[in-house]
Amino acid sequence: MAISATTHSYCNSVLHNYPISDFKTLSKIRVLRLKEFPMKIKASYAAHSALVQPLQAEVIVKQVIIPPLPIFQFEEYMTSKAKRVNKALDETVQLRHPAKIHEAMRYSLLAGGKRVRPVLCIASCELVGGDESSAMPVACALEMIHTMSLVHDDLPCMDNDDFRRGKPTNHKVFGEDTAILAGDALLSLAFEHVAAKSTEISPDRVVRAIAELGSAVGSEGLVAGEIMDIDSEGKDVSLNELENIHVHKTAKLLEAAVVCGVIIGGGNMIEVERVRKYARCIGLLFQVVDDILDVTKSSKELGKTAGKDLVSDKATYPKLMGIENARKFAGDLLAQATEELAYFEVARAAPLYHLAYYIASRQH
Repeated sequence: MAISATTHSYCNSVLHNYPISDFKTLSKIRVLRLKEFPMKIKASYAAHSALVQPLQAEVIVKQVIIPPLPIFQFEEYMTSKAKRVNKALDETVQLRHPAKIHEAMRYSLLAGGKRVRPVLCIASCELVGGDESSAMPVACALEMIHTMSLVHDDLPCMDNDDFRRGKPTNHKVFGEDTAILAGDALLSLAFEHVAAKSTEISPDRVVRAIAELGSAVGSEGLVAGEIMDIDSEGKDVSLNELENIHVHKTAKLLEAAVVCGVIIGGGNMIEVERVRKYARCIGLLFQVVDDILDVTKSSKELGKTAGKDLVSDKATYPKLMGIENARKFAGDLLAQATEELAYFEVARAAPLYHLAYYIASRQH
């Protein structure tokens, strides 16, 4: 049955209509650039039975022509930034009294991961001339907030997951009561850390960054997305409603990462809005890819329980669009994200270009 919906789309890009061979060409394309964000477009997709069958294809993004990446040692960059973020997190959340709560906080906070949100924050700060040390307190805060959301999301009253990043979830190790408190402690520490450690940054910028973080995680941000997601289980959800869920649940924190980075780095309002639009695109892209992987990969490959969205009858992009249209939508989001970066100097924006591609091509 075909589904017609009006969706707040962040991927209405003209890039896939142009065979672009270099970034000079990309930077000159301004025709039909979005005047407002988001823009409403009509979309018609058909759900089909391929949803329940693992696909052999490894390609997530389809049917979009995008420019080649600038030359950049992305893996080395990600590894080095992640190591420094991990060191800062380890130093921030040390084992102290009471031991149990700090053990639980460290268990999930230091469990691994690519540290995409902290790296986005640092890369965005460097994009506008700031440096890593200035962005590190906010980068750590973002990872604390993200970890809190995972710990709480895994609880039996929420998604009831047993594994996260290949390890038993926090409540499986420490109990539900401690897991809830560990998440609460990480959330409060995030804001304390930004306020206490951003001593070299002007107070007005620190306040703006804290406000951005609070907005991203609160009742009009991540929490809004979570409650809408819970309420959608077992119900018929439109594409418009699904996108609204994930703009809040996933994209808002990625948006806060890049916006806070630009704020801390001293960027202007135009630069803030450019990276905000970029982040909304990659935030939705992250979720579309996540939904595709959930039905095409095994639990071992993902490091978490696969197929749970299907079992719980959650609304997902493959469920509403079908796998192939979900892949195409991911391609459109990637194209729009790269278009927003064309405003900036290519060399400084290189990490953000590569991060968008990394999110689009990840396999777990």
